[in-house]
Amino acid sequence: MNKLGFLGFFIIISSLLFAQVYHGSSIKGLFDLPAFLIVFGGTLGAVLIQTSSKQLIHALKLLPKVFYRPSHSLAEQSKKIQNWSYKSRQHGLLSLENESDENLDPFTRKGLAMLVDGCDQLALQDILQQDIDLDSEHHERSAQLYESMGGYSPTIGIIGAVLGLIQAMSFLDQPDKLGAGIAVAFVATIYGVGFANFIYLPIANKIRLHYQYTALYKEMTLIGLIAIAHGDNGLLLDRRLHGYIDRASF
Repeated sequence: MNKLGFLGFFIIISSLLFAQVYHGSSIKGLFDLPAFLIVFGGTLGAVLIQTSSKQLIHALKLLPKVFYRPSHSLAEQSKKIQNWSYKSRQHGLLSLENESDENLDPFTRKGLAMLVDGCDQLALQDILQQDIDLDSEHHERSAQLYESMGGYSPTIGIIGAVLGLIQAMSFLDQPDKLGAGIAVAFVATIYGVGFANFIYLPIANKIRLHYQYTALYKEMTLIGLIAIAHGDNGLLLDRRLHGYIDRASF
């Protein structure tokens, strides 16, 4: 679990509530259902127009990554690769055939199977690198979806504020209601800017951080498998893999 994600949201909510009550304002003033529907509904509708159902589903599945660390460890993967390297040098590549039955991720299992089957090194590199590039592109499109929501939300919040002000103008002859109406109108602006900067844009950047780590994991695995196919010694392989572990973002 990524405790920083929970801590970040806690700090955001706590800061907003404290700022609201510090000068004696009511917390209820931050809540307005029509303003929420305008901002959230308008943002969601705009995103639905520009995206496909498949990409939307993928983006929603990535939401838990905001609160959880990647499931794959570069250090553990490095140890596995070095064990496979030692075993292949001692007993040949076919000795790794049973290793693919371990609890491996699909990318590693695919690469190891190709290695055991005697796939050419260039073909192995091209195919696995293509998988890395396509997967990164798919994740980037999902990150851009949340980034688009961060772009639409403030503008739609302004639209909600203008609509609220139009309605508030009907109370010009009732000053007590006019002030309350204007306050509610500006809640839409708060929602628009707040959702964008506190939710949508951070989610987009966190998704990028996750797939950058995953890409690093896969690139390290690719380099390791190619080194095994090439028959590199253990010390050289360790130096190759250690550089990826040092650059890991988690």
